[in-house]
Amino acid sequence: MKKNLFVASTIAIALTLSGCSDNEVGDVSLGMFTTKDIKLNTLVDPVVPGVTCHIASIEADLSLADPSDSSISCRQTGEITPDMIAKIDKSKSGEVVFKKSKSIFFKTMKIRRIYDPQSETLMYLSYSTKTTTGSYKHSLSTVPLWGTKAYVAHTPTANIQ
Repeated sequence: MKKNLFVASTIAIALTLSGCSDNEVGDVSLGMFTTKDIKLNTLVDPVVPGVTCHIASIEADLSLADPSDSSISCRQTGEITPDMIAKIDKSKSGEVVFKKSKSIFFKTMKIRRIYDPQSETLMYLSYSTKTTTGSYKHSLSTVPLWGTKAYVAHTPTANIQ
């Protein structure tokens, strides 16, 4: 009996906390007869605060798992400096700048920043860590450094034959 009460309490707390978000800027109901909503969240990159991302995802208030679909749009909303770019992880896998649990069963939505040195662009990849109908849901947004203090003009190399 105590075990069942503990499990029920844990699920209730998890469901309550899953709706809490200090960066939520919008909430769109999907209809009267559903508990699912589209939540709109804002994320300011912690290392490059001149970039703001907006993430839209579906959340179900009375469900143990939220759908994996999400979309992301990132824009330059402030200054981006060479010092900021010097601090980011420049590996091919980049670094996770945000993650949010989407299920009590280990499904997580992550936002990863990856730097493309050739085009001097920050790429923000939103993805789910669990497969849905055989594939991982993902979305991509890019922020070019062109026009910022962090942009370094490359001289084109001649293609000599």
